[in-house]
Amino acid sequence: MADVPAFGQADLSNCEREQIHLAGSIQPSGVLLVLREPDHVIVQASANAATLLGVPGDLVGVPLGELPSDLARVIWLHLQGPLERPSGAVRCWIGRPDRLFDALLHRPPSGGVVLELEPAGPAVDISGVVQSGMHAVRAATSLRALCDETARIMREVAGYDRVMVYRFDTEGHGEVLAEERRLDLEAFLGNRYPASDIPQMARRLYERNRVRVMEDVGYTPVPLVPVLSPISGEPLDMSMCFLRSVSPIHVQYLQNMGVVGTLVVSLMVGGRLWGLVACHHYSPRFVHFEVRAVCGLLAEAVATRIAALESFAKGQSELSVRRLEQSLIEAMVRQGDWRQALFNSPQTILQPLAATGAALLVENEVQTIGEVPGTQQLREIGAWLDTQPRQQPLVMGAFGRDVPRFHDLAAVASGVLAVPISECPGEYLVWFRPERIHTVTWGGNPFKPVAIGDDPRDLSPRRSFAQWQQVVEGTCDPWNPADIASARMIGGTVSDVVLQFRAVRTLVAQDQLDLVRRQVGVSAIAVIIADRDGRIMLANDAFRSLLGAGTSIPDRITDLSGLFVDAAQMHRRIEQLVGERRSWRDELLLRPGAGPATPLMIRADPVLVSSDRVLGFVLLFTDVTEQHAAKGARRRFQEGLLAGNAALQGRLLEATDEETGQMFTTLLSSIVENAELAAHEIADGFDTRQIPQLLQAVETSVQNAAEALEHLVRHTDETPARSRRDTPE
Repeated sequence: MADVPAFGQADLSNCEREQIHLAGSIQPSGVLLVLREPDHVIVQASANAATLLGVPGDLVGVPLGELPSDLARVIWLHLQGPLERPSGAVRCWIGRPDRLFDALLHRPPSGGVVLELEPAGPAVDISGVVQSGMHAVRAATSLRALCDETARIMREVAGYDRVMVYRFDTEGHGEVLAEERRLDLEAFLGNRYPASDIPQMARRLYERNRVRVMEDVGYTPVPLVPVLSPISGEPLDMSMCFLRSVSPIHVQYLQNMGVVGTLVVSLMVGGRLWGLVACHHYSPRFVHFEVRAVCGLLAEAVATRIAALESFAKGQSELSVRRLEQSLIEAMVRQGDWRQALFNSPQTILQPLAATGAALLVENEVQTIGEVPGTQQLREIGAWLDTQPRQQPLVMGAFGRDVPRFHDLAAVASGVLAVPISECPGEYLVWFRPERIHTVTWGGNPFKPVAIGDDPRDLSPRRSFAQWQQVVEGTCDPWNPADIASARMIGGTVSDVVLQFRAVRTLVAQDQLDLVRRQVGVSAIAVIIADRDGRIMLANDAFRSLLGAGTSIPDRITDLSGLFVDAAQMHRRIEQLVGERRSWRDELLLRPGAGPATPLMIRADPVLVSSDRVLGFVLLFTDVTEQHAAKGARRRFQEGLLAGNAALQGRLLEATDEETGQMFTTLLSSIVENAELAAHEIADGFDTRQIPQLLQAVETSVQNAAEALEHLVRHTDETPARSRRDTPE
């Protein structure tokens, strides 16, 4: 396809789509072989195979078992597994017993087995490196401290001249959050790099192949022979190959920076590419399997800790929101209104989001605190919000720039974060942040990502990476995930209170009944309003939706018990509400028909005008299926962690000597402790909708780390014995 350039055929106009996974060549630091199954005949090989392996002749067409090597024997067990991802390195000899190689295997989508071979590297003190690294990761109490420790640990392990922890923002731009470097090198700390520096195709491969190394950017690519895979008739998919050639555009980019060797390790948080650990060397440098595996293992631990720290910040925000909710309810009970409690101090509504102003737009009234636009401008903002897709919440960091009609509000409202508090038009809670004129330091001019040669058609990546400073206007300090989570929670709390307040007014102000019925009726929150005798006056559409088609609304709240699994419990609760006029909160299972039961959190309150006079009753019903899913995810996470680790320990204790087995148990315990800490922070007060996904990501990270550790331990334990075993007498 013309718009999808082949590897090496892209230019800067279409490099986003370059097929870098179909490189057709490798870096010369190792050898690649493709085996046909089930006879394991070599059908494709890198052109350097015979020379680097010390085996004469053309290897294509040769059964693996006929090579002068123990390779066929030592990989046999690995070939019995699925091998969707590369295996741990398997030590072997080829040519003669003292020529040791490490082999990594995987099965590409098109079939066959890809076998990558590299000369064996020196031993690594796995226990000391991993143990100290895990301790430093767990001890970090802030994201900044964690990134600093990560850069230090990775440089200590891998030995590169410069190591950077690089985070992507919501627009895909990267920022260097931490750096360890040779003292004579220019600092890159704080530099930002445009999203175009890392094309989307490359980002997707970073998600799949988490550790990538390039020994020397000046290398000559080694082609695969034949060019097309005889198994599929197409170019070999090299997505998971650590030897895969690098895009010429990226090579040019690094050469322009003066970088010679690189190691890049992905940081995956919550299933997304959060950032990278980027290592640069200014002379050729190759790191062997053991070092790459340790870096990958530590990166999994770092990613798990990032998830924990980000979740902790959101959990702290939720504590503030819960205190606010209690204040609103108390104010409504004591004073008959709740708005003053919402705006009684900046700490109440502004501090959870680090906002400088907030406005409540409800029932055609405007109430504010802090620095905000004028009342008429706030009404115009509310009208504009009505034209936008309803989001929970709507987040903007450059409001005046993105919506030019509000450009003049930049001084107080460059940042806008808004949540609807009802289904009625114009009813929102809005936070504001002022314009922050600041200087962004880029690693080179982001507006000149290319260099033009003598021929205007001669385009290449920019050659200058000198710090380039941009004065940014019209934007606020970015809203972070904790701010957004707080806004969502505060908005939900206010929505509940607004609905309850309106339900109360339904009973108090009969002259406004039609209006309030409409307001309550369109609410997304299920509600029932009953009179003093328990007759149901109003059940809104949201409640009817919970019941489903074919189930009618009872005449009285005392008849609701028949809709619940535990009818007796619901009956007792209703009697407590009607007979004793006592508020209650309880979780009960609704099962109106033959379908599955729905867990509901029910909030029931009498509406009192005096200690001996009741006007009626209000019941709010909230579907807590997501909370149950979160609890189930937490339980499954713990059970899976225990079962998986027990099985893994059992396998390795059988397969290794006592000393190695003990080392593995100690290191695995560090990984598990880090994961349990992250799981605790994620599950403690975080947005329940995201808990299952985040716990699954932590579990996957633990599995990846444990797998990398298993590979390392097996490799460490088996290498000396295999070397002695395979040496001819």
